Amino acid sequence: MAASFITPKYIYKILPPNPPPPSPLPQALPVSALDARDNFIHLSTSRQVIGTLRNFFANEDYVWMLRIPYKRVEKWIKWENSVGKGPDEPGGCWDTTGSMGYFPHIHGNGLKLGIEEVESTARWVKGEGEWGPAGWPFDEDTPKI
Repeated sequence: MAASFITPKYIYKILPPNPPPPSPLPQALPVSALDARDNFIHLSTSRQVIGTLRNFFANEDYVWMLRIPYKRVEKWIKWENSVGKGPDEPGGCWDTTGSMGYFPHIHGNGLKLGIEEVESTARWVKGEGEWGPAGWPFDEDTPKI
């Protein structure tokens, strides 16, 4: 990464519509099949989240978002460039041009993501057509296309 890299205030985990995350969150949520396969938890910054939605959740009408303060997970984060990796390789890339930069992944911590790491959860409903910034469920860090 470039020396001018600035860490985000928040990073995000996208969950499918079903099942909804329990409230309150447990110490550890179940790990997705993709995260288990790759042996790390896939996350996105607000700049990357719409691309992730369009590529992995295009057919969903809504998703659950986990908002994670970066400082809570910083010691387990590896910023990784997945450009050039096939879709079946760990960290397989949808961002084939590299325009979205490096992605945050949680390595270690027992692949744990739960109440100690997550600040809040929210349901994000897709607008008309495809995913975009409309309906962003948080009060700041609005995603851009």
